[in-house]
Amino acid sequence: MRRRSSWRRFEKPLTVGATLLFALVVWELLVRLLKVPGFLLPPPSKVVEELFSSPGYYLSNTGFTLWTTIAGFLLSVIVGALMSIAIVYSRFLERTLFPLLIAFNSVPKVALAPLFVIWLGTGATPKIAIAFTIAAFSIVISTVFGLRTSDPDLIALARSARASERQILWKIRLPSALPSVFSGMKISISVALVGAIVGEFVAGSSGLGQVILVAQSSFQTSRMFAAIALLGLLGTVLYYAVELSERWAIPWHISQRAPRSPNK
Repeated sequence: MRRRSSWRRFEKPLTVGATLLFALVVWELLVRLLKVPGFLLPPPSKVVEELFSSPGYYLSNTGFTLWTTIAGFLLSVIVGALMSIAIVYSRFLERTLFPLLIAFNSVPKVALAPLFVIWLGTGATPKIAIAFTIAAFSIVISTVFGLRTSDPDLIALARSARASERQILWKIRLPSALPSVFSGMKISISVALVGAIVGEFVAGSSGLGQVILVAQSSFQTSRMFAAIALLGLLGTVLYYAVELSERWAIPWHISQRAPRSPNK
C-alpha cells in the first residue's frame, strides 16, 4: 500500500517528463531529417547548447523576470483581497468599483504599458505595475465569489451567537473562500509572468523579454528559443509553487484529498 501511494506521488511528474522528452526527440529528428535551417527552427540540442554557452547571462535575466513577476503577483494578492472584502461588504463599492474593474480589465495591457513607462520610468517598477494590473482581476473575481458563497446557515448561527462581522470574516468567510482564492492565484501567477514580459518588451534592459527582443533583431533563433524555454520552465515552477502552498494551507478541502481507488 505504501509503495503504491509513494509511486502515485511521482506518477504525474514522470508522465509529464516522459511526454516532454518524447516531444523533444521527435522535434530533433524531424529538424535533422527535413534539414530545416537553424534560423527558422533550431533543434533542441542547439537550444541546450545555447543555454550552457552563457549560463550567467540567462540566470541574471531569469532572476530579473522572476523578481518582477513575484512582486506583481504578491501585490495583486494583497490589493485584490482587500478590494474584494470592500466590495463584498459595501453596496456602494460593489456598484461603482466593480464595474470599473471590469472595464479596466477589458483594456489591453499592451496599450497601457507605454503609459506605465512614462509614469514610472524604465526600471523594474513599471514591469511590476503591469504584472499587478493583469494579475489582480482574477484575484478579485475569485475572492469575491468565495466570500459570497460562504455557508449562510453558518453565518446566521455565528450572528445568533453575537459574533462580530470581523469574527465572521476571519473565522468563516475567509477560510471557506480559500479554495476559490487559490484557484484565482493559479491564474494570477501565470498572467503576472505575461505582464512582466509585456513590460520588458515595451521598455527594458533586463529580463527574458529583453533577451527575446535582442535575439530577434540579430536572427539568433536559438537564443530566442532558449529564453522561451526558460519562460515555460519559470511559469511551471511558479504554478506548482502556488499549488504546493494550497496543499499546505487547505489540506482539509476535498480538492486536496487523494482519490481512492474503487477496489479499496
